[in-house]
Formats: sequence, structure tokens, C-alpha cells
Amino acid sequence: MVNLWEPIRPPGSLAARIADRIEELITAEQLRPGDRLPPERELATMLGVSRPSLREAIRSLAARGRLAVRHGQGVFVEEPATTKRLTSSLTSYEHDVDELFAMREVLEVPAAGWAAKNRTETGIEWLQDAYDRLVDATRGTVDWDELQRLDAAFHEAVVRVAGNRFLLRTLGVLNEIMVAGMETTLRMPGRLEKSAAEHARILEAIKDGDSRGAQAAARAHIRGAHAAARKFVEEQGEE
Repeated sequence: MVNLWEPIRPPGSLAARIADRIEELITAEQLRPGDRLPPERELATMLGVSRPSLREAIRSLAARGRLAVRHGQGVFVEEPATTKRLTSSLTSYEHDVDELFAMREVLEVPAAGWAAKNRTETGIEWLQDAYDRLVDATRGTVDWDELQRLDAAFHEAVVRVAGNRFLLRTLGVLNEIMVAGMETTLRMPGRLEKSAAEHARILEAIKDGDSRGAQAAARAHIRGAHAAARKFVEEQGEE
């Protein structure tokens, strides 16, 4: 396992070097929004620095919006300001099902192609892990809320492998809107099995480096989910 918190070495301002280390981990996505840093005493020991220097670094990063200090809870990685603005902008409007799925197709189809081209061993491990977690969640008694979260996580893993962080943030916001605004289409009869097969095709095409195949599989999956969502909305309206 990679040690994120190797000791800080001079030269330079110790607080600035601690802040730089934390920021590097955030930029490399080894620390992600919502992650909590280790407790102050523990982190200072791991970094080989004094607690006052660590506090100064955290204050600096908090002032720049990179960290959030929540008293009684700890220090957490913040969402980037661009993501917050994007979320605020998108959630301030009403969106219908057709608009949301059209946007998914715009984002996810090219992303699947890029993922096939840009895949790495580590990226494939992320994607395989996300797929395996999703498959495991379909076994036994299904927790539909958790399944919806894992479904979104699989699609975000595809975009992560594609290597475009802005696209990843945009898709994350879109998924938040969809989760908040509608129940999962996986509840529709037969949709769970179809979705599983579609996810498998996306995964295999990316692993094979088949850009066109990955795009075609992503498009087919999104359109299948869109059709199920429209049917679900229509049925809800008839009740």
C-alpha cells in the first residue's frame, strides 16, 4: 500500500511544504472530496512535523477552500470551487428526464471511448472493482438506494479511467441530480438483468482497448436506461 503521509523534509517553510503535500494528494485524487484527514496528532507524527506547523498549513488550505475544518468532527477535503459553482448552476433549474439522459449520452459515450484508449493497469483495477461491487449489490436482498449509488460509481469510474477530471466532476453533479430527482430505473421489471449485461459489455470493451465498442456499449446502455426511465415516469403519472 502506498504511504500517503511520508515525512516532510526541508528545505523551505515547513507549513508551506505540508500544504503543498496535501494539495498534491488532492490534485492526484489520492485524497478526494469528503475524505477526512488523519487526526492532528497522528498526522503530525506521520509527517514528522510539529502540530503548530500542521495547524498553520491546514488554516492556509482552509482559507483557500481546499479543506474544511469541522469542529468535533475533523478536517475534510472540500469540493473544488468550480464543482460547487457547477452544482449550484445545474440544481437551480428543473430538468426533465429527456434532458438528463441526453446530457448523460453527451458526456459518457465519448468518455467510454477515451477510457478504452487511455486505460492503465490501475485504471482497469478501479473499473473492475466498481463493477464487482455493483454486481455484488444485486445478490440477495437488494438495497435499491445503495445499488443506485454503486451504479453511478461505476459510470464515474469509466470517466475516471478516461482521464478527464472536469468531465468527472460534471458527471458527478449530473448523477446527484438524477439520484435526488428520481428513483432508480433498475426497479423496472427486467431492467436489472439488462443493465448488468450492458455494464459487462462496457467493461470488456474498455479492457480490450476497443474505443468504438466501448462507445457503442455506453450509448446502448444509456438509451436503455432512458427508455426505462420514461416508462417509469409514465406509469407514475397514470397512478
